Amino acid sequence: MISIDVHTHMLNRGWFDLLRDHGGPKYRVGKGMDGGDAVFCDGASFLKPQPEHFDYALRIRDMNEARVDMAIVSLTCPNVYFGSAEVSLKAAQVINDDMARAQTAYPDRIRWMASLPWEYPEAAVAELQRAHQQGARGVMVLANINGRSLTEAAFDPIWRAIDDLALPVLIHPTAPPGTALMDLSTHNMTGSVGFMFDTTLAVGRMIFDGFFERFQKLKIIASHGGGALAYLIGRFDRCYDMEPARRTKIDRLPSEYLRQVYVDSVVYRQDALELAVNVHGADNVLFGSDYPHLIGDMKGILGRVDQLNGGIVRRVRGGNAQRIFGI
Repeated sequence: MISIDVHTHMLNRGWFDLLRDHGGPKYRVGKGMDGGDAVFCDGASFLKPQPEHFDYALRIRDMNEARVDMAIVSLTCPNVYFGSAEVSLKAAQVINDDMARAQTAYPDRIRWMASLPWEYPEAAVAELQRAHQQGARGVMVLANINGRSLTEAAFDPIWRAIDDLALPVLIHPTAPPGTALMDLSTHNMTGSVGFMFDTTLAVGRMIFDGFFERFQKLKIIASHGGGALAYLIGRFDRCYDMEPARRTKIDRLPSEYLRQVYVDSVVYRQDALELAVNVHGADNVLFGSDYPHLIGDMKGILGRVDQLNGGIVRRVRGGNAQRIFGI
């Protein structure tokens, strides 16, 4: 029974150097509380690179230990949304080329999702085509593009190009707008609270904005179990029923659009995983680990997937990923 990790990250030194040199003033590379390298957004630490982020041999070792057959790797936040147009494009090319080489080196173990210079749509579409030709099986996008909504009209050419290719898109959170105002740096709540808010807001906007009517071939994967979507979708439906303002762009209940939204298993509790399966459906939940971040857990999360009932296990472990990524 195959296991495919759809939410797992890799970096490389070229990308990290570009971020260090061109990320300011929003992003800063410095030392975290443990003395190791950390990336800060608006003063809040939200990425602590580990040796395994840069070393595919270490990744394969850990996959073997956890009995994970394949990883569909992606970059993490802040992705390539920093610097000038030239810097952003170069960062995308550097990381995409590195992941393409890894797929060639480990053809039975590694697939990858492309990063795009999203703030520059013409360059993003060109890089999408180049990355797809290199073997990218999907696209990763952050839940906000430096504070801009994913449904902004300026980004439609990118979404149309992705929709034409029918590629899966992993929506990964980053520091949400208002991070400083919400004081998320205290107790470092960017990852624990801010990220979940970011994903939920992004997909909620997609639903109410009619995004899934415009782009019907997209397969959206909402990170970390979809944020709070499973818990809030009933509220979305109730608001739709009771407030005409919610029905300006859609004529179906918000919950009906969940058929176009996949979620991963990065939730850390068995009951939370079962809620995701119950709300989103067994065909729409995918194994993900968040490895090699500090909170990543290939063994533990896969163990919880294996505790699901009956035939659900095979689908969540890897069958659903095989279907939507064409593996």
